[in-house]
Amino acid sequence: MHLARQGHRVVVVDRASFPSDSVSTHYIHQAGLLRLKEWGLLDEIIAAKTPPLRKMHYGYRGIELNGFADPVDGVDAVYCPRRTVLDEILVNAARRAGAEVVENFTVTDVVVSDGRVTGIRGREGDGPERELRATIVVGADGFHSTVAKKVGAELYNVRPAAGFIYYSYYTGLESWGLHHKNGMNEKWFGTWPTNDGLTMVATICTKRYLKEFRQDVETNFQAVIDDVSPEMGEQFRDMGRRAEDFRPMRYPDNYYRRAYGPGWALVGDAGYHKDPYTGWGITDSFLHGELLAERIHQGLAGERPMEEALAEYNKLRDEESAGVYDFTTTLGELTELPPFFKATMSAMSKSQEWTNKMLGLIGGVVPDYEIYAPDALERLYDDAGVPQDERIYDPAA
Repeated sequence: MHLARQGHRVVVVDRASFPSDSVSTHYIHQAGLLRLKEWGLLDEIIAAKTPPLRKMHYGYRGIELNGFADPVDGVDAVYCPRRTVLDEILVNAARRAGAEVVENFTVTDVVVSDGRVTGIRGREGDGPERELRATIVVGADGFHSTVAKKVGAELYNVRPAAGFIYYSYYTGLESWGLHHKNGMNEKWFGTWPTNDGLTMVATICTKRYLKEFRQDVETNFQAVIDDVSPEMGEQFRDMGRRAEDFRPMRYPDNYYRRAYGPGWALVGDAGYHKDPYTGWGITDSFLHGELLAERIHQGLAGERPMEEALAEYNKLRDEESAGVYDFTTTLGELTELPPFFKATMSAMSKSQEWTNKMLGLIGGVVPDYEIYAPDALERLYDDAGVPQDERIYDPAA
């Protein structure tokens, strides 16, 4: 969409036919919604009757943060659209911008000439294999990326995956709203309203529970909610009615991949994947997609060498995502919080101002120094009345 809007000739190929569904957290943080607003697409998400969520109930092993980040540029809610809604809006926006979209197209290989990627090879539906040539090929094809595999994009900063997800959609839970709750036994559940009057309910458990969980998904799904919040477990049993099949996801390890090379680049989960615990996949894909498009435009327009522009994209992607990556992989373990996070989150839970600030940090609209800079930490501990001997300032402690 971005490249087509700047006048470049773009062909988009996708294995799916739209509207299509996809395993997803659905959640779009405020930082992602600000991008949609800037692109003129947020109103379409709202027009699809995606419920606005203006309160978050966040709990981690007895620490509760209930509130919402302050509005930014008029974005005063978060939205969790079905992928059948979101993806079609994005694809149609790319079409309107002038991109050619080819659906039901399976990529089988990349075309290489003189050590440089110069296109892709694949087939539309059951048709004959064909080649499409391009100045640059972008793999936005998920963590099983064909493009990444074919170009040999190396992995780095890999951290083992902690858990697995099961989720589905329910009626009868409209009053619940947005919840994100950790229990004491390496279990989590989340709820968020989505389109068509449905509430998505998801569970995450650490991998040691996987074999047992698979033996009776329905019973074990209920048991996770019972374990984390007995009160909500009882309501779920009485009120919730499952509307679709369960969707399982045993996700891969957390990783970065080298995101560029001669004639190619990677974006989204193809180049950078982390635990779905914090729901940052969609938002990061927006931020990094825009960043990559800007650098590709610079290269195509002759403003700078393409290799230099793509190298900067890779560098900025890594720098800008490092904090979320560390936070996500730490909390995604579902174990006891490290002392620093436990001390600061406990202090924040005692103040609505600090609670909202932390939820803004989670949502990508509050910079981390507003909470974790030394002077900010001092104010936080002072406001919460934390004794001097219980204050922790070093995240490595």
